[in-house]
Amino acid sequence: MTYFTILNLPTFTDLRGSLTVLEGALPFAVVRSYWIYGADGQTRGGHRHHHTYQALVAVSGTITIYMNDGVATDNVVLYHPGQCLLVEPKDWHTMTFGSGAVLLVMSSHHYDRSEYIDEPYA
Repeated sequence: MTYFTILNLPTFTDLRGSLTVLEGALPFAVVRSYWIYGADGQTRGGHRHHHTYQALVAVSGTITIYMNDGVATDNVVLYHPGQCLLVEPKDWHTMTFGSGAVLLVMSSHHYDRSEYIDEPYA
């Protein structure tokens, strides 16, 4: 159990495979999506935001996300594409990638470098 919000997305499985549905699950409208891959063993991120909300899904492999909102900290491990971690603007986060991991990121705002806060909580 974690202090941070993990959504268990509806997933439908049969002999043909699995289908996971994101429709209507996020508490914000997605205006930007991107994915990170080829980062085996690397740690990325290391920031928080002024306004941007994000949703993270490990579509393949395992990714460990360190979360710190200034009150609580946790290492959230995403290992199934039916899991979605919500990252609020106040959440300092880093993502450490396992071998072959692919991370899908959905964001509430377009990219704006001035939106990033690079200083961690003390």
